[in-house]
Amino acid sequence: MSTCEQRELADARPHAAGGRGETAGPRTWAGVVSLSVGIFAIVMSEFLPASLLPRLADDLDVSTGAAGQAVSVTAFAAAGSALVISVVLPRADRRHVMIGLTLLAAVSDLVVAIAPDLSVLLAVRLLLGVALGGFWAMAAAMAAHLVPADHVGRALTVINSGVSGATMAAVPLGAWLGGVWGWRVVFLLGAGVAVLALIAQAATLPTVTPAAAGGLRALGSVLRSGVVLGGLGAILLIFAGHFSGFTYIRPAVQDLSGIDDAGFAVLLLVFGVAGFVGTVLSGPLADRAARVGVFLFPALLGVGMLVLRVTGGSLAGLFLAAAVWGLAFGGVPTTILSWGARTEPTRLEQIGGVIVTVCNIGIAVGATVGGILVDDVSAGAPLLAGGVASIGGAAVLVTVRRRRRP
Repeated sequence: MSTCEQRELADARPHAAGGRGETAGPRTWAGVVSLSVGIFAIVMSEFLPASLLPRLADDLDVSTGAAGQAVSVTAFAAAGSALVISVVLPRADRRHVMIGLTLLAAVSDLVVAIAPDLSVLLAVRLLLGVALGGFWAMAAAMAAHLVPADHVGRALTVINSGVSGATMAAVPLGAWLGGVWGWRVVFLLGAGVAVLALIAQAATLPTVTPAAAGGLRALGSVLRSGVVLGGLGAILLIFAGHFSGFTYIRPAVQDLSGIDDAGFAVLLLVFGVAGFVGTVLSGPLADRAARVGVFLFPALLGVGMLVLRVTGGSLAGLFLAAAVWGLAFGGVPTTILSWGARTEPTRLEQIGGVIVTVCNIGIAVGATVGGILVDDVSAGAPLLAGGVASIGGAAVLVTVRRRRRP
């Protein structure tokens, strides 16, 4: 961020209760880490259907495309939750809000594990969506409460490392354990991880009083900005593109290469490790060269998907494409949330909420369109559509800029 942007963000930050002030101490950074654990648990649960899709579909006696809607309904609920949470809970202690959202994720995983049919599974995935949307919407604002203004990008990197951890370890492990123990046991394990995250947050998060400038008026002000609307359109393309491919990565990879369960788990591990690297790189880049990251990560995401579609018949090409795709996706959340913080530094919860809403609409659209393509066109079609959409979104996002203050 520029010095001007850092000053605006610092001026906008409300103080946590208890006179903590602007200095981030060890306890404060522990709170940032606990948020990372929470997002790890929630995102792991969000992504599990993608790694377990064929087994889940077979057990519930539905098509692959229908089972993929476990991702879509979660995303739709997350979109609504992210948009309204700061309006519905304008004065609630953000510590209690984050803990409550993590509890919802644990309950969702527990009920999914015993769901008798797809309708019950989809219904309780709505709870996970509420948790996901609310948690993400509060992430940037919580980071701004807990660390100095010039370290917000780094704090978001720590929080978003939970996403990389989920894709690097939990999702590949879920794919493997699904073959050993069954998909229901994997969701039980997901519930256990969410409970551990809840305990970590209860132990480390400080009391956080929300900003005075909240409610519908602040949200409306954000949504009237042409720069914000242009950026949101780009973010929609990026996330719809990514999830049109990622939701159906297993059938696509199987169609292209015939890879077995163990090989697919390794492929997801490569994706996740690369994603962790992308997450680590994205924080410093967001703080020092924001526009580079805003274009680089989404564009590489699209390139990775296209390369996988073209070279996926080769084992080397398959893993190279997964590494590029994973690296890029790892950097996307931090860069777009940092873009939002720079664009609307005085309304962090509201801009965070609308960004997460659009991200999850993109996830739902991508999963829905990808399901149609994989059922009616080909297993590889979502990769082509998603790659083009993501590159287009990168081109749009890098061109929208907030006017500098005189």
